[in-house]
Amino acid sequence: MYDQGSGRSEHMECDLADDACQSVLKQLRGLGEGEFAWVRLATPSEGELVQLAEELGLHPLAVEDALHGRQRPKRERFGDVLAVALKTLRYVEEQTAVETGDIMIFTGGRSVLTVTHGTIDPTTEAARRLDADPDMLRHGPRAVLHAVLDVAVDAYSDAARRVRATLNRLEDEVFSTSRVDHTQSIYSLKREVREFRDAVQPLVPVVQGLLSGGPGEEGRQPRIAPYIRDVADHLYRTDTEVRTLDELLDSVLGAQQARVGTWQNDDMRRISAWAAIFAIPTMVAGVYGMNFEHMPELRWTYGYPLSVGLMALGAGALYRAFRRNGWL
Repeated sequence: MYDQGSGRSEHMECDLADDACQSVLKQLRGLGEGEFAWVRLATPSEGELVQLAEELGLHPLAVEDALHGRQRPKRERFGDVLAVALKTLRYVEEQTAVETGDIMIFTGGRSVLTVTHGTIDPTTEAARRLDADPDMLRHGPRAVLHAVLDVAVDAYSDAARRVRATLNRLEDEVFSTSRVDHTQSIYSLKREVREFRDAVQPLVPVVQGLLSGGPGEEGRQPRIAPYIRDVADHLYRTDTEVRTLDELLDSVLGAQQARVGTWQNDDMRRISAWAAIFAIPTMVAGVYGMNFEHMPELRWTYGYPLSVGLMALGAGALYRAFRRNGWL
């Protein structure tokens, strides 16, 4: 419960089945002038959400979206309630994976409802920031919307920085002298970046829409606009960074495939070179293995050393030539 004028806040943790929550619902009904409430739910049941929806005047379609989660980032208006859906995420370096969740923010005239799905909950940090900056409360429920968006976008920026560090390490390994195929690692990271991009890219027009407003929103909360604009700027930079990461991964993947092709060509050249080297002894030995009665040097004392010498000389000459040309 927040007081816009004094910056005073009162926090209560409860279950909807508890008597404490019934007291909270009564306080929601008795909000005074300049007061608003923020209700935070994490993976609620249908009964819990429906009970609050009736109190806060949420549309059934909004309740359905909040209940199931997995919504594409979007912005909708249900009467006097503005609904914003976005993805929460963090990058887990140990697993080279982008972990995602969902949050829906319902902003009314005197109340805010946030519903989170997954293990990532930006509302805790958002509440801490509001407590640390009571002046933001003068913007009313939109201050909560800004705080949650700000925390989520900061997490995007941090994840992009960590993905960039992982990509830099992959680049160094791809262009190192070791012959290790990193195709699977690159493809896995690219798949995670695509999931990252699916969270960030659709949110850009959503946040821009909060600035431009929509039907019935003209003149609403104009003082919060500079703060939303700052979030939009950070989000745009992160979106650009994620697009760049996706393109760089395409380049690194192409470079890795080219290196694999080069390794295969080197292997084939080595095989061909050794085959050519062994072809000369095979040819000479094959001639003297035909067992014709009348063949030159058969009864000569130095015939055998001569044939072996020819084999060694021919093979040595080819070996030297291939080494000079880089085939071996």
